[in-house]
Amino acid sequence: MDDAPAEGSREEYVVKGHERILFVDDEEALARWGQLTLEPLGYHVVACTSGTEALRILRESPQAFDLLITDQTMPGMTGEVLAREVWRIQPELPIILCTGASLTMTPVKAKRLGIRAYLVKPVLKQDLSRAIRRVLEERSI
Repeated sequence: MDDAPAEGSREEYVVKGHERILFVDDEEALARWGQLTLEPLGYHVVACTSGTEALRILRESPQAFDLLITDQTMPGMTGEVLAREVWRIQPELPIILCTGASLTMTPVKAKRLGIRAYLVKPVLKQDLSRAIRRVLEERSI
């Protein structure tokens, strides 16, 4: 993930919000990036580095989040498996899936599973912010 603006893009394309986001990536630096990128945009972010940790957090407070953003390729539990488990706890929680190279996940498969947005790494801040707004606005319709 990268917070440098794409060539020719402008910072005003970053969309802000106020919702609560659980951000999961097994790479600690990327989990931290998610938190440091989204909090200045107004979001309340809890970052963690495993699906197991994310499930523990959700079990303790099932209504605490408006959105889950997860990596697909993680040791122990993929983003796909995490999504299925999350929906057992909170069936209406929208999920954005981020992935680098995945042989097991495609945008079509993600959509069939109920994943609301599929982003390919490296993810730019403005792309992430727009995907978040789109997913959250679809939820409220």
